[in-house]
Amino acid sequence: MATKQPEDASGDSSCESRGLMERIRKFSPKDVFTWQVAKTLAMGQGLAGLICGTAITSQYLAMSFHVNTPMLQSFLNYALLCVTYTPMLLCRTGDGNILQIVKRRWWKYLLLGLVDVEANYAVVKAYQYTTLTSIQLLDCFVVPVLMVLSWWFLKTRYRLVHYIAICICLLGVGAMVGADLLAGRDQGSTSNILLGDGLVLLSASLYAVSNVCQEYTVKNLSRVEFLGMVGLFGTIISSVQMVILERHEVATIQWSWQIGLLFSAYALCMYALYSCMPIVVRLSSATAVNLSLLTADLFSLFCGIFLFQYNFSGLYLVSLVVVLIGFIAFNAVPTPAASSSSSSSSSSSSSSASICEEGYDNPAAAHVDVTEREVAVSIAAEEERQGGGGGREEEEEERTKAKKRRASGPSQSLRRGSDDEVVGRSTKM
Repeated sequence: MATKQPEDASGDSSCESRGLMERIRKFSPKDVFTWQVAKTLAMGQGLAGLICGTAITSQYLAMSFHVNTPMLQSFLNYALLCVTYTPMLLCRTGDGNILQIVKRRWWKYLLLGLVDVEANYAVVKAYQYTTLTSIQLLDCFVVPVLMVLSWWFLKTRYRLVHYIAICICLLGVGAMVGADLLAGRDQGSTSNILLGDGLVLLSASLYAVSNVCQEYTVKNLSRVEFLGMVGLFGTIISSVQMVILERHEVATIQWSWQIGLLFSAYALCMYALYSCMPIVVRLSSATAVNLSLLTADLFSLFCGIFLFQYNFSGLYLVSLVVVLIGFIAFNAVPTPAASSSSSSSSSSSSSSASICEEGYDNPAAAHVDVTEREVAVSIAAEEERQGGGGGREEEEEERTKAKKRRASGPSQSLRRGSDDEVVGRSTKM
């Protein structure tokens, strides 16, 4: 018996190794590098390029023209969103009209606009108190916060491969920070590192809240509603905050065509980022989009090598490759959502499933058929209610007749027996 156990253990290990080798043999790159993953990767890197454009224009404004007005720059972006998407809501009818939206959900979009404005302001303000290395590291805090909020509110369930992919992306960010230290790019102020790091963490948390709300809105309501309402309330909040905090900085700007061009480029990049990001979020998720945005700092560094004479390091390329590998691994496996157990959703899903099983391609025909069924069921219920009284009376009559038969049962049987005897005698005669 003792000699059989190691044989069984060796047999199990050999089976597992065979299964692993079989999976490796059956592995096909087409199963991972699908068209969906390629499209998400390309669109995510496009968003990272837009963020790179905002960083370059802001750096030119700060270094060449000594202009530090983050609220004015945010105001231009929200104003463009308000001018473009809010009139679309005005032209809608029914529940999608802006009056109905404001009547039902105005306070939610007010809080969302406040969160988004303050997230942009906090991260720009952090550059005055802490170093660039701390900002790049702590800004990754948005990813775990996003995962927690998505798990809690959006019922997203992550698998082991997703956590491994996120760790790979964070390793890529670590390589980028190491390259900055080796290249001597640990820039920024150290006047109050604790305050600056706190502002970065606050900004990352607010960005996570904004992105989760964005994912919920674009997947359950509409992209135009999200952008129109955020543009409306963001314009109001940023204009008030700009008047309070930046009125002196805005008044001292010496306007020229270069400054106007830089402001316009920043506003257009932010406008394109806000307009395209909901499309990518609907295609994948807010967590996947933020993983793809980790390469934005790398693009800024590559541009800074040519524009601001930064020192190049080979770790930048290593960081880019590692982040992209982690992003592809995250999107290669879909994130399942928890099943909802509400009765309304189950009933609606069962009705829709029955409609699909019956092969309705036309929603109008399906709706008419469901209506006819409801009418038939209601008519049958009415008939049962009306016929319930008559049915009870018949049951009572049957019961009384049965009682009478039981009471007169013996005499009738005797009579039947005597009659049979008489008939029998007559036949014998």
